[in-house]
Amino acid sequence: MKPATVAPTQTLSPETGDRLLNAAGEVFAEFGFRRATVRDICARAGANVAAVNYHWGDKAALYAAVVKHGFALALQKYPPDMGLPPDGGATAQQRLRAFVRSFVFRLLEPGPHAWHGRLMMWEMIEPTGMLGELFPQMIRPVYERLKSIVTDLLGPQATPDRVKLACASALGQCVFYRVGAPLLAYLQPGTDNTSPDRIEAIAEHVTRLTIAGLRGYANSTGEGASGW
Repeated sequence: MKPATVAPTQTLSPETGDRLLNAAGEVFAEFGFRRATVRDICARAGANVAAVNYHWGDKAALYAAVVKHGFALALQKYPPDMGLPPDGGATAQQRLRAFVRSFVFRLLEPGPHAWHGRLMMWEMIEPTGMLGELFPQMIRPVYERLKSIVTDLLGPQATPDRVKLACASALGQCVFYRVGAPLLAYLQPGTDNTSPDRIEAIAEHVTRLTIAGLRGYANSTGEGASGW
């Protein structure tokens, strides 16, 4: 799928537009872009099929609007600096904890608009090109924040490769709790709930493990040709 330009929606009532975007988010999150249908989306929203065609043009443009809408809502509710003091004096450890908490809540939170986390998983399993085409202005600033945190934690040991791998490792730990949830339900019965307390525990674990690992690199001289 080639991402489409989102068509203007000025004549779409806010109520109908919100219903369609939220219904589309749920359907796309459940079935993925390829298997979702405009008819199912409109039926769930209680809207006429013509509304999607008129205001967005086609399913691809609606999907583009949904992904952007969901990501914006999730970032608004769980920003990467959530819980940090407003004076900007937070330590690197505090900044990492806030980043991980916000990311894990965006992925796992079961409340309204929880489809955002599942939609992102579909983009990893069956990419549509949306992330690369639509999100540089939204995802890149978040990733740059993580790079800055990791660089500060590594200190003098912050080589470009180490920073990249450490960022991927931190993100991967968070994503696993979404992608690996069905497996964990069998391996660790009773730990597959997504209550706020459980999400907080996951975020704290990932934060502590990441900080400990980065401190290990910062306190070592490394061995081998790669400098690790």
